[in-house]
Amino acid sequence: MDQFNAFAETRCGYPWAWCNLFRNPFGELTPAERASLAVVEIEPIVRAVNRQRVAVQLLGDCGRGKTTRLLAILKFLPNSSYVYLDEDLPCGAIPEGNPLLIDEAQRLPRSVARIVFATGLPLVLATHRDLSRRLRTFGYQVMTYRLGDDNDAQLVYEVMNRRIEASRLGPGTVPTFTLQDAAKLVAIFGSNLRSIEAFLYDQVQKQVHSNGEMRFID
Repeated sequence: MDQFNAFAETRCGYPWAWCNLFRNPFGELTPAERASLAVVEIEPIVRAVNRQRVAVQLLGDCGRGKTTRLLAILKFLPNSSYVYLDEDLPCGAIPEGNPLLIDEAQRLPRSVARIVFATGLPLVLATHRDLSRRLRTFGYQVMTYRLGDDNDAQLVYEVMNRRIEASRLGPGTVPTFTLQDAAKLVAIFGSNLRSIEAFLYDQVQKQVHSNGEMRFID
């Protein structure tokens, strides 16, 4: 391979080959990748939703890990079903599942919620709004997990390094996101993992034509 072709492969085919990555680690992941890379504890939720009329609420603002938990549960429980309620689209068909996982459940139209809750199916609801009162009127026992408080520097450190490792191009070293990096970003963005990932995506993207040491914070 001549020098020009080597340059083209490095810069065009694998722009981050210089740091042993095949992609920007902080870009959008597939649902399957999100489930595989999740750093979440789902066992208590899985144990809770093994019977009828039990609902688990994952309550929190955007970017706190609600969808990631749902996808991890979906992967773990083969009889479960997942549905995302888009803000800009009418509510479509709600699948059956055991448990049924509903993302952005606060968008359930009242008429649809009434039908779903009347089934008594075990539910895991990712929601911005507490739905426990309505669930209890349908006989549900409700458990609520408020997300965000555990998104500390240690968690951010583990999540981001797992994403980096999943973007490895080949044997050898890959950039290391340090615990100090994580602490600085938590100080800026708080518990919002989505904002931290977006910041890191832009930081890496800006270095696509670099060939030195990967920097995560200027």
